[in-house]
Amino acid sequence: MARPTVTSWGRAHQQPQRLLGLPHRHAPLPQTDTADSLLPFGNGRSYGDSNLNSTGYLLNARQLDRFIAFDPATGLLRAEGGVLLSDILRLVVPQGWFLPVTPGTQFVTLGGAIANDVHGKNHHVAGSFGNHITAFELLRSDGSRRTCSLNDHPDWFAATIGGLGLTGLITWAELQLRRIANPFVETETIRFKSLEEFFELSTASELDFEYTVSWIDCAFEGRRLGRGLFNRGNHAPPQLNPDLIPKGLPATVGEHSLRVPFTPPLSLINPLSLKAFNTLYYHRQRSHCVRALQHYRPFFYPLDALLEWNRIYGPRGFYQYQCAVPPEHALSATRELLQAIARSGMGSFLAVLKQFGAPASRGLLSFPMPGTTLALDFPNQGPRLHRLFAELDRIVLAAGGRLYPAKDGRMGPELFQAGYPRWTDFQSFVDPRFASDFWRRVTTTP
Repeated sequence: MARPTVTSWGRAHQQPQRLLGLPHRHAPLPQTDTADSLLPFGNGRSYGDSNLNSTGYLLNARQLDRFIAFDPATGLLRAEGGVLLSDILRLVVPQGWFLPVTPGTQFVTLGGAIANDVHGKNHHVAGSFGNHITAFELLRSDGSRRTCSLNDHPDWFAATIGGLGLTGLITWAELQLRRIANPFVETETIRFKSLEEFFELSTASELDFEYTVSWIDCAFEGRRLGRGLFNRGNHAPPQLNPDLIPKGLPATVGEHSLRVPFTPPLSLINPLSLKAFNTLYYHRQRSHCVRALQHYRPFFYPLDALLEWNRIYGPRGFYQYQCAVPPEHALSATRELLQAIARSGMGSFLAVLKQFGAPASRGLLSFPMPGTTLALDFPNQGPRLHRLFAELDRIVLAAGGRLYPAKDGRMGPELFQAGYPRWTDFQSFVDPRFASDFWRRVTTTP
């Protein structure tokens, strides 16, 4: 029987995979040859190969999609690991609750959000996703089950948060939600002309705004280097001016109503389209600052309104490069990264720059660190792109930074092991039968 081709979100890695079903959370892991490795697979939103296991089996964790318990008085939710964040929001927002931390898509699983310890626009306030997990059950390949928390098996708790699915299968998890009064967010969008101005805005916004993030123009050097749009916001208060509420919002605003219908033969992102889009996008805002009241979906998940947007990069897919660098090198390293990207003529209109805060992550392999994170998508242009990546890697390594495993599809062992010095401690928690293409790549002796 032919194996189905499984791809992660970047679509640069596409190969046949063997899939195994999971009928319910109480069932044991499916029986396979002991020589074959296993890896949980959620909704396929990791960009590189951290969720692929081409030499073994993928466990279809999306089948574990049931809610177990929810207390609307305290906001404590327990659900199976395959429940999507979108399903959680659909349940809890009408009852006055919201995710404490959310990535840029709502179409990831609860277990995947833990395994990648995802972060959001409020890291400087709330830290990463794992900081709000109170407990989960871990199913190992030997059939054992551990309920892990800060008090019970705290070492396994830390290893599994950000552990890329390698410590076992998360069958269920318990999450502490945060209160909201309504589904709206009060936002401000400010135009900035330089990296220095970005850092000034970030510092000035940390105390008064829960959410901060910036789009940055990665297409130009010179005077236009480092310009962008700074977005900040807070959940709206209980009392709203009815005149400010967006008119005509359908019940499913910001959800999947459009779809990229096919994969074009070539990437639609090229130097000409990139420069044209970035120029128009930067100048679309005529005034220096625009204030608005937005529904949470277009504010947190603007790309979720366009299903399968990853197709626009063509049949060869794309890579995302997301790095974090510490505060003492943030300005110089970010400038150097943007200069290299602009000179290359490659890049994407989906360029994000933000500050990470001081809250420490709980996971041994968690990506967030105090400092600055830059994320860009690059059409897969083969060796030419990888030469650029080698230059970017050099800058990140020299700055003492790291790359995000959930977004990576080509990082070498040297950069990974330098950026995650606790990886050797983590190895002792890896299930002996669990593996991934990513883990085999980054743990090879340099």
